Amino acid sequence: MKRLLLLTGFAIGYVAGSAAGRERYEQIRSMALRVRNDPQVQAAAAAAADKAKEAAPVVKDKVTGAAEVAAQKVRTSSGPDLSEQESGYPVAGR
Repeated sequence: MKRLLLLTGFAIGYVAGSAAGRERYEQIRSMALRVRNDPQVQAAAAAAADKAKEAAPVVKDKVTGAAEVAAQKVRTSSGPDLSEQESGYPVAGR
C-alpha cells in the first residue's frame, strides 16, 4: 500500500512538473486509467476494503483500551493532589 502511494506521488509530481508536454501527460493518464479499471486491481481494492471493515471493530476496541490505559497512567503519575489545607490556597471544584 505504501509503495502504491509512493508511486502515485511520483507520477503526480512528474506530471505536474514535467516539461514533456501534453503527449506524455496523455500517456501517463491512459496508463493510470487502465490500471484503475483493471479487474484485478478492483478486486484487490474491494478485498482491502472488506478487510478494513472487518478489522475496524477490533481496532476500535484496541485504541479505546490503549487510550484508557494512557489516561490512567496520566492520572496516577500527575503527582500528589494537594488539598486546600496542604497548600493554603483554595482548590477549584472543592
